[in-house]
Order: sequence, then C-alpha cells, then structure tokens
Amino acid sequence: MDVIVDDTPEAVTVSCFDSVRREIARRTLTRLVTDGRIHPAYIEKILEEERQKMDDDLVKAGNEAVFEAGVSGLHPEIIKKLGRLKYRTSYGQNQLAHAVETSKIASVLASELGADVEVAKAGGLLHDLGKAMDHNTEGTHALIGAEFARRHGVNPKVVNIIASHHHEVEQTSVEAVIVEAADAISGARPGARREDLEQYIKRLKALESIANAHEGVEQSFAIQAGREVRIIVRPEEVDDLAAYEIAKDIANEIESTMQYPGQIQVTVIRETRAVSYAK
Repeated sequence: MDVIVDDTPEAVTVSCFDSVRREIARRTLTRLVTDGRIHPAYIEKILEEERQKMDDDLVKAGNEAVFEAGVSGLHPEIIKKLGRLKYRTSYGQNQLAHAVETSKIASVLASELGADVEVAKAGGLLHDLGKAMDHNTEGTHALIGAEFARRHGVNPKVVNIIASHHHEVEQTSVEAVIVEAADAISGARPGARREDLEQYIKRLKALESIANAHEGVEQSFAIQAGREVRIIVRPEEVDDLAAYEIAKDIANEIESTMQYPGQIQVTVIRETRAVSYAK
C-alpha cells in the first residue's frame, strides 16, 4: 500500500493492487482528515472499524448480486468473494455489475437454446470469480476462480464454465459456450468499457512491433481491440512448421513484455498459392 502526497493541492493518492484494501485505506483517510485527530491509536481504531464495515459491505454486495442474478445455494465464502468484485473494474466496467449482466444474458441464451438455465446463470455470475483473488495468487483468474469454486462445492459443470471461459481448459458443455458468448456480449456492448485512447493506440502499436520484429513477417495487424494479433508471413521464407514456431515465440514475447487484460490470440497466416497456365 502506497500513500502519495505530492504537489497536487487538496489531494492524496492511495495506490494498491488489492482494490478492497485500497478502498479501506481511502475510507480511513477520509474519516481521519475530516475528524482532524490523527495519531497512532486513533488511526488503528478507525482502520479496524473500516475493516469491519468493509466485511459487511462485501457480504451485502455479494448477496445483492446473487439475488439479482437469481442464483441460489452458494457457499457464504463464495458470496463474500463475489462481493469483492464491486471494487474491481476492467476498462472502467465494474466487474460485479459485469458478472450479474453476464448471468442474465447467459440465462436468456440458455432458455432460447434449450440448455440448463440454472447452470448458465451460475456460470455467468461466477465466471470472473478469480478476479477477486488474482492480485495475490499465482495463476490466471479463470483457473483460480474454478479451483476456489470447486473447493466450496459448486456444481462441476459450473466449475468447468469458470475454468474454460478463456479456453485454458476444454469446454465440456453447451452452457460453457453460452457463458463465453454472454461474457463477450457484456464486455463488448457500446459504452461498457473505456480505455485511454493514447494507451490503447500504444498497446496496439506494441503488439504489431513485436510481431514485425520476427524474421519472415511481412505484415501484422492488431485487431479485435487488441485481443488478437494477426500476422502474415512470407511463404518463400517461412514453412508451415516455422509458422507455428513464430506464433509460439510471439505469444511468449507478448506475455513477458506487455501488460494486458484477459488473453491475446496470436494467429500466423502463411499463404499457399498454386499457379498454372493454360496455353
């Protein structure tokens, strides 16, 4: 946790990877500054009070989300973890609201397609559960969330939905595909997310620069808002086996040098052209 006091008038910056701890610190500082009594014993007292209030707020937020999504039978620890998503955003989109919205969309899609509505609703609500823990746990949010759900007795089909919504494991049900689609719809709808234009352009250029630096690459295009980089190679310089190696190398370089949400698909295209002339 970093508290930054600089030349900005009437402003204190609180920086922390854990969004819940950051919110506790913000509330504590607000009360201390308003009250004016700032000494160690009083700071400890206010901090403990805000921690207790935050615990209550997390449970309340989780219960409200579960009720709104129409999902029942969840373990209290899962509900509390779900509540943490209230203080997590992705490109400006609140992740708890996104989870509820995904659940509702998945429910409608499942109903139309004759799939299991209850499984789809639960999977949609919990698909990003790992984002409440990925700041201090090794692994991707999909696998972290799936493991946490499995330990707390969630339906195995729902666990697979959580684990597979970014294709890190194989999808085993139609409901998993439905939740993946619902997740994409919620995140991609107009106005759902935002990103600073300068940072967005910089990220796209960085993706293309990494791809273009590899031998045999003719052109590269960052598409789908930076979620995929499509690379065209020179067929006379790169054979089919080398194309697979280039895709793997570029993916590894992106992982090691860039920060980005979710995952980025690397697609290498090698054209095969057969030409003959009729005389």
